[in-house]
Formats: sequence, C-alpha cells, structure tokens
Amino acid sequence: MNTHKGVLVLAEGRAGGIHPVSFELLGKGRELADRLGCALDCLLLCAEDGPAAAELNHRGADTVYVMRSAAFAKPEECLYKSNIVAFINGHRPGIVLVGATDFGRSLAPRVAAALDAGLTADCTGLEIGEDGRLVQIRPAFSDNILAHISSKSFPQMATVRHGEFAVPARDERRRANIVDVPPFAEACCGTVVVETAKRHGQDITEAEVVVACGRGIKTEEDIGLAQKLAGLLGGQVGFSRALVDAGIADAARQIGYSGLRVRPKLYVACGISGAPQHLAGMKDAQTIIAINRDASAPIFGVCNVGYVGDLYRVIPRLIKELEAAT
Repeated sequence: MNTHKGVLVLAEGRAGGIHPVSFELLGKGRELADRLGCALDCLLLCAEDGPAAAELNHRGADTVYVMRSAAFAKPEECLYKSNIVAFINGHRPGIVLVGATDFGRSLAPRVAAALDAGLTADCTGLEIGEDGRLVQIRPAFSDNILAHISSKSFPQMATVRHGEFAVPARDERRRANIVDVPPFAEACCGTVVVETAKRHGQDITEAEVVVACGRGIKTEEDIGLAQKLAGLLGGQVGFSRALVDAGIADAARQIGYSGLRVRPKLYVACGISGAPQHLAGMKDAQTIIAINRDASAPIFGVCNVGYVGDLYRVIPRLIKELEAAT
C-alpha cells in the first residue's frame, strides 16, 4: 500500500532571500495539492541568518519546515541531500518538486537516487492523471513533441526550470505556519565546497529586456553591437545555440530548450531564424521584435513586430534613434 501523501516543494535560498523558482513551484504545487485534496508543504535549508520563511506561506505553502545551520551557508549537495532524504523518509510526501537551477539540477538526482525514486528533469507542465499519479510533461526531440511521464515509484520527483510557471500572488491572509526542524547532519564526508563562484552581471532570466543574437551575427566582435543596443534598452544580451556551438558566445547565456527560459517584457531577436529549439526558451516574452534578412524565417510567425532587413543596417539605426532620445 502506498503511504506517501502530500506535495513537497524544496525551496532554494538565494543571497539572503529565496530563489523565485521556489514561488513558481508553490503556485503549481498548490494546484496539484488542491486537486489531490492534500497538503502543500515546503522545506527550506538555510544558514542560521537565512531568509524569512513566512513568505513561502504567503505564496501558498500550508506548512514551511525550516532547517537552519551554519553548515548550509555553502551549497554542498551531498550535505543537503543527506538532510533532505532523512526528512522525506520521515514525512513521506507523494510528490517532490525541485527548481532546475544550477544547484537544483545537481541536488535532485542525488536525492532521487538515495530514495530509489524516479526523476523527470526540466518539466514544462505538471498534471494529476485519472489514476491520481503525477503526470510530468517535458519537451522531447528538440521541442517537437511533449512527453507525458508517470513514475511508478514514490515519491514522484520532478525538476522545473525557472520561468515555466507564474509566481502566485502574495496572500497575507495566509498565516505563517513555520516548523523548525533540527538538521539530521551538519557535516559531510567525501566532499567539501572550497569556494562559490559568483555570477557576474544580472541574471538574464530576470531581465525585463533581452537582445538575443543568432546566426546572423558573424563574429564575436559583432556581439558588441547587440550589447550596445541592450545597454540603451536597459537589458541583457542572450544567444542562440548556433553562436554557442560556434564558440563565439557564452553558453551561460544560451536561450532555448537546451539553455535558459526567459520571459522578458521585450525580446529583440537579431539574426535568429526561430528554430523550435530556440522558440522554446523565449516564446512567452510579452513583446517580440524580430530582425532578419529572410522574410520566410519562422521567427516572423511568433513576433509582434518584424523587420525584414540586414541587422548590420537596422541595429545601428536603432542605436542612433535611442541615443538621440536620451
């Protein structure tokens, strides 16, 4: 008999706060829990001076379990894994949701392996099937099909990328229900985090404006043209897979199915044809402007404003107009 019940979101602390993907998971987790008629809980491991956990209640969690320890100040996956596995074995949730951040992608497989549970990565949709099991939906074959996956084992585990689900509205009427849980372990043998590298610049997934470069950009030096446009618009520069594969762009800023998902207010696609792999990462932008010499490029089928022309002529004109307006 299956004794696993409830939905558990593993929240991720971030620079004194909570990573936005945790709130997105709570929004979707609330839907799943209401569909199953069960509780939505949240587990947060953080340093002793970690973030206020009450915000997780305000975003939908029924109960927030908090483990605080100086040992959690560094993102040590093996230490986190040991504590999370012990917690899950004691509480036996039916569904466990993890953000597919850099840390979450490394942590979730370790937890799943220790629990002998299945794990579906990078889901774009989560539903409850007629049998009451979690249906995990993710793109396959370069986003040409959507695979529907159901786990036979429990807990049913899935990771979801930042930006896939909407952040639920903050509800201050939900009372704070925080339960402090002592750590099960505060040391880990075998590995140690020596240094944590900090990301330079704004996180592109949080930028309100993204200027994306595609195959139409010819050289690494030409990327400076897009960077200047992005600077005038107060945005960030992103890249298609073609430029990353060519070795002239930063893989950490790749947008698409195998890269990042972005949802900016404005997305300027420069020399991007609009392959399904790329569209999967930016199709939810509020306004899409496309610049491409090929009038039949698929990007023109999804953009709000399209300009058929040479980006080496169009972008300098845009820059000139923006500079004149400032």
